[in-house]
Amino acid sequence: MLRVGGIRVGVVGVGYWGSKHLRVLSGLPEVEQAIPIDPRVESMPALAHLLEGGRAFRTLAEALPHVDAVVVATQPSLHVPLGLQALRAGKHTLVEKPLATTASGGLELLAAAEESGAVLMVGHTFEHNPAVTVLRQLVQNHELGQLYYLDSSRLNLGLYQSDVNVVVDLAPHDVSISNYVLGSAPTWVAAWGSRHVHPDHEDSAQLRIYYAEPDVDVTIHVSWLHPHKVRRTTAVGSRKMAVYDDMAADERIRIHDKSAMRSQGDGSDLRVAYHYGDVVSPYVDFVEPLLVQDRQFVRCARTGDRPSTDGRDGLEVVRVLEAAKRSMEDGRKVWLKEIEGGDLAPLGVPQLEEGDHVAASSVL
Repeated sequence: MLRVGGIRVGVVGVGYWGSKHLRVLSGLPEVEQAIPIDPRVESMPALAHLLEGGRAFRTLAEALPHVDAVVVATQPSLHVPLGLQALRAGKHTLVEKPLATTASGGLELLAAAEESGAVLMVGHTFEHNPAVTVLRQLVQNHELGQLYYLDSSRLNLGLYQSDVNVVVDLAPHDVSISNYVLGSAPTWVAAWGSRHVHPDHEDSAQLRIYYAEPDVDVTIHVSWLHPHKVRRTTAVGSRKMAVYDDMAADERIRIHDKSAMRSQGDGSDLRVAYHYGDVVSPYVDFVEPLLVQDRQFVRCARTGDRPSTDGRDGLEVVRVLEAAKRSMEDGRKVWLKEIEGGDLAPLGVPQLEEGDHVAASSVL
């Protein structure tokens, strides 16, 4: 049901991402108040004064009577308990990635949302990135030809996390991008990782993810131990190749008119023909993805509509993370059917309003 007037949104955890949510939500006309919630708030000079008058709170329990919706932006290990607390109080809830650290935790959140009737959204920010939307269009419209594979890298020096490994911290972005671009969920996962600095958590890892539909392999490299910040996904097809580089602000998408194909022969007699053409960087009408995401969350909280990155979208990514963890432990590929939650029927993409995704014009 449409709520009259602006809504009050509490942001739990005012760290790196939480502070960004506060900034974005404070600028939305549909938001009456963006309220920081953090046990450290009285030691934050810019926020401590808000404790007076109930404009900031130390705990979610204190804040719940004063908010209509909640954004959970804490460390991943707290996503499920805080999300459950908010949903069971009937509050519309956006949980930052990953939705949970286990599939069972994700299922608890979905059940709580269904029981309360509250909206559950997950912070898969890159599914709201217009450049990723262009990449999806290129793949879905077969403009690259037959898709051979996707390759993603998310690398940097730090930031090390205390409660999860690099796969849980960084890979959710690339898994959600892959699911979104391919319009599918994986069949199996193989993963391996290394612990170089942290004694308990992998700080560098590789994932190989297979999608039976559309018969595509995805490789993902994540690392907290790398000299350069890299945020890149490459899609290789039989006709063309496309590179999404989030670090290239002016050319986030580049389409390479390059390909290789068998000209004749087989085996030792194989001859390959190479095609080299132009490189095109289509114009992308870029809007901050977090703004697009939070604006959709606020609209869904006011209307009760289902967000595009809902709880099931979040659960599919968590199931891949759990399969990757099991693969690293067992030294084998793990089928997604082994992971809880696979029996949930997939939902179709909800009907979005203008602004929920930034539509991309024809790119070629």
